[in-house]
Amino acid sequence: MSSFVADFDATQGVLNVKFGTPATNAQIVQDAAARLTEIKANGGLQGGSLLKVNGPASLPCAFTIGHAVFHAYGAIAVWDPRLQKHVVAVTHSPDYHLGQLID
Repeated sequence: MSSFVADFDATQGVLNVKFGTPATNAQIVQDAAARLTEIKANGGLQGGSLLKVNGPASLPCAFTIGHAVFHAYGAIAVWDPRLQKHVVAVTHSPDYHLGQLID
């Protein structure tokens, strides 16, 4: 099993992520990059107006995820469990503003 687990729900535009087997960030970022490449090769994460990301990720892993998807989407929103909403963390689109809360 990998140290990083992800699946992409194209109908909802949601990337679900979580940790797999225990590992250091040095391994997790490599596993994350490999898994995201695999999802793209299978037709996922091809871009759109908004990508929602759900689940826990370390800061280094979040950068790896971001690098893989930032330019393909107009905006990226990340789940905030405290707010129970997605928070727009990156935007290239006039349709979404930084900090916007999305259900």
